Amino acid sequence: MQTSHPFSTPDYHIRWSTLTPDHVEADIDHALEAAEANLAQIRNLDDAELSYENTFGALEVASEDLDRAWGRLNHLDSVCNNDDQRVALNAVLPKVTAFYSAIPLDDAIWAKLKAFSSSPAASAMDATHLRMMEETCASFIESGADLPAGQKAQVAEVQARLSEITQKFSENVLDSTNAWELVIADESRLAGLPDSAKNAARADAEAKGHEGCWRFTLQYPSMGPVMQHADDDSLRKEVWAAACTIGRDGEFDNTDIIWEILKLRQNKAELLGYRDFADLTLARRMARDGATAIQFTEDLHARIVDQFQQDTEQLEAWKAAQTGTVPQRMQPWEIGYWAEKRRKAEYDFDEEELRPYFPLSSVMKGMFDIVSRLYNIRIEEKLTTENGGDIETWHPECRFYDLFDNATGELLGSFYADWHPRESKRGGAWMNSFETGLPAVDGVEGTAREPHLGLMVGNMTKPIGDQPALMDHREVETIFHEFGHLLHHLLGNVTIKSLSGTNVAWDFVELPSQIMENYCWDRESLDLFARHHETGDTLPEDLYQKMIAARNYRSASAYMAQLGNGKLDLDLHTKLDQYQGRDLDEVDREILADYKIPVATAGPTMARRFSHLFSSPTGYAAGYYSYKWAEVLDADAFTRFQKEGILNPETGQSFRECILSKGNSAPAEELYRNFMGRDPDQTALLERAGLA
Repeated sequence: MQTSHPFSTPDYHIRWSTLTPDHVEADIDHALEAAEANLAQIRNLDDAELSYENTFGALEVASEDLDRAWGRLNHLDSVCNNDDQRVALNAVLPKVTAFYSAIPLDDAIWAKLKAFSSSPAASAMDATHLRMMEETCASFIESGADLPAGQKAQVAEVQARLSEITQKFSENVLDSTNAWELVIADESRLAGLPDSAKNAARADAEAKGHEGCWRFTLQYPSMGPVMQHADDDSLRKEVWAAACTIGRDGEFDNTDIIWEILKLRQNKAELLGYRDFADLTLARRMARDGATAIQFTEDLHARIVDQFQQDTEQLEAWKAAQTGTVPQRMQPWEIGYWAEKRRKAEYDFDEEELRPYFPLSSVMKGMFDIVSRLYNIRIEEKLTTENGGDIETWHPECRFYDLFDNATGELLGSFYADWHPRESKRGGAWMNSFETGLPAVDGVEGTAREPHLGLMVGNMTKPIGDQPALMDHREVETIFHEFGHLLHHLLGNVTIKSLSGTNVAWDFVELPSQIMENYCWDRESLDLFARHHETGDTLPEDLYQKMIAARNYRSASAYMAQLGNGKLDLDLHTKLDQYQGRDLDEVDREILADYKIPVATAGPTMARRFSHLFSSPTGYAAGYYSYKWAEVLDADAFTRFQKEGILNPETGQSFRECILSKGNSAPAEELYRNFMGRDPDQTALLERAGLA
């Protein structure tokens, strides 16, 4: 039956076919009205009748319809972008932003929350409810609840403009990525490219009407193999130059947008009484402030900078030896190519040899087998409408799964998986949630678990013809990474939705995702999914040993690239007064002088396409360091699995109970100590990378 407001309809199996642009404005307006009515009930409470249920509890659910509608619309903007939908989203964006920004600035609501939180009834609540009240009050204060009226209005204006301009940043990145293609008719230019890349480019060209040609784009599965394998230096240079235009040229130039975003964030921080946006953003994260995050980044930099410089010198010397020239600075489009040639020569290892062992279906099944053993769960794929079932998806390539608890038989949650690139889909990989569930209430008959609903999305190698999608090892790690995030959501067992799943301190959120990547390297776990797509054979031992031997090849360079991203992020958000008004590329070179590989031709900053930092009002801004921060946690925590058995169900159950199920129901430091019995140690990370 057609609903009048499909975007906010609480269907667990979402009817994606009904979520059309013509419904957006009416659905959002309807949800806004309902949310405003719910907030009015809180404002109008008599102080004598305040309770948890009618204050914090009521606020928790006040905007559920709007949260649902807005979440679905923004998801479609990420995976099925089109002109009508974009217009509809931008039309409602200002009022949705204004609504959410106004809640913590609402004097009447804040007064009711404060009044109840200081009452004897509040202090008698259980630990989870006390945590929720504490987190809610901290969030209100951090958003300006205690500011004078004039400053509250300024904060709301800043937030509204941030929502608008970060959406434009995101659109510019997508549009400039899609604006470029390279169609090649001369096969000789493709020398060195793996057959997998050539076949994909051939199929892509044919789909676009270019018979007998090869088509390349700026999506990673297309351009990545060119930069790593193509013998034609001019081809690599052409693709590199094109990638440099993302978010940079003409109508898609993000330069001024970046400076405005940074200025707005600094203004917001100062209005809220913080020195800068990093201090504001990190106040309730593990790092606590920008200075700690910078110190963490610079400490790791100091520990690996010598190896990083050796990586560069060794590669320059190796290229010179192969070409009969003297060592010199390399061009940016040469580094990936020559690094790959050297790895093949020194380790007799070609990553392309792994592809036949990583068909997507086997990777998914093996990954499910691993987590089923660890966490006593089972995962079942459900038929979608594309395959004769009843469950709709947003695209024919999308799949749908249910996740059950083996101990109780309960459906804990379900999820979608959408793995291949298309022009209507933004780049990268991510996990998100549509619905956060709840456990059954202990001791209350008739209550049942509300299951979670989530998704994981990526841009991985496509299937070609009758051949399955064959992943490279990096793509396999990405799938495991995103599924780790998803498990954090689906195994959440907290009685308050806002404290469940991935709603944790941002520098803790990557622990469940990054710990999953370890299972892409261990022989025992690899044998569960690394199977040849034609023979079913496991990875040959000699190939496995080559992969392990090459694991830490140029690891200092890989680590430094990630540290550099974090350094650029933190410096832009903590030293804006030093950089505002200057050339953005010059600023990038200054900040990253000791973090970037020195090259013969300096490229433009990646900031203009750095969606993690600039495609939402906060996102990973002042928080990109958290990838490395959480990697310290994951390497350290995985030592317990290594000691007790990487597929040991007792260790897995402990990780599920101490980390995955708890969400933000206790501080991150406490959850980590509950699992490891101590605070984290950096040593395991550096040892794993061969950098200790």
